[in-house]
Amino acid sequence: MNILDYHALLPELLLAATVIAVLVVDLLPVRKAWVAVVGLIGLFASFIPLLTLGLCDSLSFCEETGVRTMFDGSYTVDTFSLVLKGLFIGAAFVALLMSVGYLESGRFWEGEYYFLLLASVLGAVVMASSRGLITIFVALELVTGPTFLMAGWRKGDARSNEAALKYFIVGVLSASVLLFGMSLVYGVTGELTFPGIREAIVGAELGSPGFKDLPLLNIGVLFVLLGFGFKIAAVPFHFWTPDTYEGAPTPVTAYLSVVSKTAGFVGLLVISYSAFADLRNIWGPAVWILAATSMTLGNLTALRQTNIVRMLGYSSIAQGGFILAPFGAAVASGATGAQLEDAFFATVTYLIIYAFMNLGAFAVVIAGAKRIGSVEISDWGGLYQYAPGLAGLTLVFFFSLAGIPPFAGWFAKLVMFSALISMDNAWTNVLAVIAVVNSVIAFVYYSKVVKSVWFDPVPEDVLSGEARNVVVSPALKLALGITAIGVIAIGFYPPLAANLGEMTKTFVAGF
Repeated sequence: MNILDYHALLPELLLAATVIAVLVVDLLPVRKAWVAVVGLIGLFASFIPLLTLGLCDSLSFCEETGVRTMFDGSYTVDTFSLVLKGLFIGAAFVALLMSVGYLESGRFWEGEYYFLLLASVLGAVVMASSRGLITIFVALELVTGPTFLMAGWRKGDARSNEAALKYFIVGVLSASVLLFGMSLVYGVTGELTFPGIREAIVGAELGSPGFKDLPLLNIGVLFVLLGFGFKIAAVPFHFWTPDTYEGAPTPVTAYLSVVSKTAGFVGLLVISYSAFADLRNIWGPAVWILAATSMTLGNLTALRQTNIVRMLGYSSIAQGGFILAPFGAAVASGATGAQLEDAFFATVTYLIIYAFMNLGAFAVVIAGAKRIGSVEISDWGGLYQYAPGLAGLTLVFFFSLAGIPPFAGWFAKLVMFSALISMDNAWTNVLAVIAVVNSVIAFVYYSKVVKSVWFDPVPEDVLSGEARNVVVSPALKLALGITAIGVIAIGFYPPLAANLGEMTKTFVAGF
C-alpha cells in the first residue's frame, strides 16, 4: 500500500517528537538532567509501537497486517526492519545512559548532545525501512551528520578536534563516492526504488543486445558498495576509525561502534539484496575480500595496542570482518535458498549480540577510566583488588568479544562458522580458516586486558586509594547491568538472539 500508514510510522514520529522535545526542554530553566530523562522516555516510547507492529496479527485494533509499503515502494515496514529498529533504539538507550554521568562530570553541553544523538538514532531507524536510493541516502547522512559534531564534543581537547576533523573528511568523501555510485545506478536503470532497480537489471531492456550501459551500471554498483565500506570501516576504508574512536568522548565512541556501524551494515545488506542481488558476480568477491582483510588487519593491529579504546577501535574493524564473513561468502559463492537465508541469519544475529557486548565493553572503559584516570592497559593492573565488580564485568565483556563460553559471543561465532561451513565450497572454506585464525588472534589481545585486571599488580599511583573513592553514576550502572544481563542471558539461552535473527530471514526468501 502507498498511503500514509501512521501506525507503521509511529516509531519514527515519536523519535522526531522526542528530538523536538529535547530541544524545547533544554531552553527551559530546569536541570539539564531532565533533558536526558526526556530522551530516555522518548526512546522507550518509540519502542512500544515496534511491539504492536510485530504482534499486529494478534491485536484487535490492527487493521493492516504483514508487510507495509509506503511512498511508492521507497519505505517498507517488515519483520526485518522491526528487529533492526528495535536494536537501534535499544542500543541508543544504553548509549544515552552511558552519556549522562560522563557529560555531567566533564561539564559538557548536554542539551545539544542529546539532540544530536537522538537525531542520529532517527536516521538509523529510517535506514532499516529504506528501500530507495533517496531514502537510504538521507537516512545514512542523518545517522552520520550529527556524529561529526559529537566526535569533537571535547572542544578543548586537541585529540577530540583531530578526531572530528578526520571523521568529517572521510565522511564527506564516502558520501560523495556513495552519491556518485547512486547517480550512475539511477542514470542507467531510471529507477529510484530497490525493487524497481532489480527489475530493470533483469528486465528485457538490459538484456537486449543493443543495451550498452551494463559496464557503467557495474561501476555504479561498486561505487555504492565502496561508499558503505567507508561507513562500516571495512579495510581498506578503516583508517579514520582508531583516531576517531580514541579522540571522541567514550560514549560517542560506543555509539559509533554500534549504532552508526550497524546502520551502515543494514544499508549494505538492504541495497545488496534488494537492488543488486542479480549482479552478485560483480560485487560478491569484493565483499569477500573486505571480510577477510578487515578481520585480519584489524586483529593484527589490535595486538600491538596498549590503549584500551584504541584496541577496541581495531577490534571493531575486526568484528566488522566477522559480521561480513557469512554475507561475503554467500554472495561470492553464489549461495541461494536455505544457505543464503542461513548466512543472512548469521550476519543479523552477530549484529544483535555485538551490540550488547561492545556497548558493555565501552561502559566498562568509561567506569574504569573514571576510577583509574587512564585507559592504558598497564594502568588497569590489579583492578579486582579495589573494584571486583568492575573487574568481573571486564572479564564478561572482553571474553564475550573473544567468543569464549558461556558468554554471548560464543553463539555469534557459532552461527558465523555454521553458515560458512554449511555452504562447503572453496570460497567459504578459505574464509572459515581465516576466521578461525583470527579468532585465536583476537583472544590474545582481549585476554591481555583480562590478565592485567586480574593478575597484574596495582600500579603505584593507584595504590594511593583515590581510585577506590570514585563512585560510578547510577545511569552508567544501569547501562552496565542491561548489557551484562544481555550478554549472560544470550550466552546461556541463545534463542533470545536466534529468534530475532530467524525473523529477518524472510527478507532474503526467494533470492
